Amino acid sequence: MERSKLFLGLVLGVVLVILAASVYVEIAPRPDRDTAYQVSTIDALLQGALDGVQTVGELRKHGDFGIGGFDALDGEMILLDGIVYQAKADGHIYRAMDSLTLPLATVTYFDRDLVLTANTSMNYTTFISIMPERLPTRNMVYAVRIHGTFPSMKVRATPAQEKPSTLTKAAQEQSVYTLTNTTGTVVGFFVPSFFSGLNVPGFHLHFLSDDLRSGGHILDFTLPADASIEYDITPEFDMILPTSGPFTGIDLSQDLSEELAEAE
Repeated sequence: MERSKLFLGLVLGVVLVILAASVYVEIAPRPDRDTAYQVSTIDALLQGALDGVQTVGELRKHGDFGIGGFDALDGEMILLDGIVYQAKADGHIYRAMDSLTLPLATVTYFDRDLVLTANTSMNYTTFISIMPERLPTRNMVYAVRIHGTFPSMKVRATPAQEKPSTLTKAAQEQSVYTLTNTTGTVVGFFVPSFFSGLNVPGFHLHFLSDDLRSGGHILDFTLPADASIEYDITPEFDMILPTSGPFTGIDLSQDLSEELAEAE
């Protein structure tokens, strides 16, 4: 009898553990894979709010794919397959430590929803002019990924800025590199025009080579005719704004589209 009671007690204990685990699984938070998560605004950078406000470690909790910049605009940020890279003005790529901070970033969990083929070789100017017309709608945020070998890829990275400075000033001091027959991944977003002031309207793309030796903010490229452009439709948008520092004192009511065009 005692052995039976002991056996029943053990069975009951195992069942309770399994049920508890099941409940935990049900309530454990899951990443929202259809949300574009953004830190601060592009106009804040144009106004000189260049201090990092969120760590790389925290940002990686909100996506495995995206772009941005680092504290004081010390290089270009590329998040690919869950790893954050820093393309610095010295022309090298570094794996970013979780403790580094960012004043601006946009990330998501990339899940391919749509694939379009380039059909013809084109440069960046042609790409940003033609490709929006082929999207299902221009009133949606899309994460954009292109992997391939690019006959030409022109990228830039900004150097760390001394205060006071702005994104426009940093762009005037940028280092520019032209890569030939480079294989890698284009990482970025297309955002609607009504995001003006919050993000860069249209396409905003960065590049990372497969060998992790080169990359940065894309200024121009030659896209092969057979290139596949992958899109992840992200209908939800989440933004975190700085609660202290330069951001709280700047005037964000201005139209800074001309300054953005100069900086980008």
